[in-house]
Amino acid sequence: MLHPPFVELTDHLRQRLQEPLPGEAAHRLMASSARTKLGIKPNERTRRSAVLILFYPYQQQIFLPLILRPQYDGVHAGQMAFPGGRVERTDRDLTQTALREAQEEIGIKVQDVTVLGLLTELFIPPSNFYVQPVVGMLNARPDFYPDPREVDAVVEVNLATLLDKTIVGDSQIEVRGVTVDAPYYDIEGHRVWGATAMMIAELLEVMK
Repeated sequence: MLHPPFVELTDHLRQRLQEPLPGEAAHRLMASSARTKLGIKPNERTRRSAVLILFYPYQQQIFLPLILRPQYDGVHAGQMAFPGGRVERTDRDLTQTALREAQEEIGIKVQDVTVLGLLTELFIPPSNFYVQPVVGMLNARPDFYPDPREVDAVVEVNLATLLDKTIVGDSQIEVRGVTVDAPYYDIEGHRVWGATAMMIAELLEVMK
């Protein structure tokens, strides 16, 4: 039998994600000043991508996985993120993109995922992507098989951690030679900021 709070959460999300979303107002809660300071706007080279926010019950608690990106020569190196990636021509839609990418990156089985709905699409200036967050659920904790080329670690985050207001902090970081203010969530000792933090902010607003 499924954990009752898990059923309550997923039923609520399924219903709430059909209603108007908080979108930009929620995103602004965790947006870094780089979004305005750098002034990068979508253009004809902007590409589409999708990520999967995946809830599952485990030991009477509710979890969702984040991934730690490896260190590499790129704009998102070493950052915490939701599993996901760019659209492929064979993808039917952005939901399929999120599911396929999550399967490739962390080894979940696409056929086991129930999609609950979509959050607001978000522009990511450093990589020039629009990203579509897809919210889904699994009925049980999956076995994770991270792809070492794309994932340094899978970090299983307890929902109770995300709901703890004391994990919110603010820092100053350097982005392309510009010092910016960057709000973050302190999750399992990792600072989660940027687009991932903005998606979490909208998710938390929707869950209220």
